[in-house]
Amino acid sequence: MGKLYAELIRIRFLTLLAYRVNYYSGIIIYAINIGAYYFLWGAIYSGQGNLAGMSLSQMTSYVAISWMSRAFYFNNIDAEIGQEVREGKVAIEMIRPYNYLSVKTAQALGEGIFRLFFFAIPGLLLIRLFIPFQFPDTLEVWGWYGLSLVFAFIVNTQINLLTGLFTFFFLRNEGMMMAKRMIVDLLSGVIIPISFFPGWTASLLQVLPFQAINFTPSMIFSGALAGKAAFTAIGMQVMWVVILLVPIVLLWKLAKRNLIVQGG
Repeated sequence: MGKLYAELIRIRFLTLLAYRVNYYSGIIIYAINIGAYYFLWGAIYSGQGNLAGMSLSQMTSYVAISWMSRAFYFNNIDAEIGQEVREGKVAIEMIRPYNYLSVKTAQALGEGIFRLFFFAIPGLLLIRLFIPFQFPDTLEVWGWYGLSLVFAFIVNTQINLLTGLFTFFFLRNEGMMMAKRMIVDLLSGVIIPISFFPGWTASLLQVLPFQAINFTPSMIFSGALAGKAAFTAIGMQVMWVVILLVPIVLLWKLAKRNLIVQGG
């Protein structure tokens, strides 16, 4: 079974490789976003050494890696599930000798690996030519960041699976997907670090699953989270991976039952 999922990852990677020009243009778009945020935050800091516990140098690193991390963990499996449900293809997938949701996760991972090597890494190196920011200076920080990024991918994929599963009940999930993307980008720290939210809002967001998607790996990369704090933050990511499995399993059981009712 492991060979099956490895092959699914490879196929998705090769499929995207055939359309890599789209991702090259995407690098330019991400670079423009990062550049805009770089100058915006430079104006916000306006000579101040520290805001919300982050220096301007750390904020610059945060902005750069935040968008490039998004390139790895982002995927459209919720839209794929919705389309397959509406077209009836999901019924065929469900009678095959593998777990449908695991297949979607493997395909998302193949897409993430492609984006990492052909989008995130080249984009990060390109942007560094124009915007000064610091890479982590120890292998330990790189290791914590890499581990955190893996869990970020898992949590984001789980949320996408949940969004996709609702299509089994409502048939259309486009509005839900649009709302989900805006909520994830805002509350995960892509647009603004969670630590910059006011008072109780920041405290609440730091225990919700969204912070596990972007805020945690980006803070580790920038050096704003280190040592015991980084370990604790990754522990929070692991906790949400486990918690989100529960509604996924329950919704999947209900979805299969609902699909049978529709077909029968």
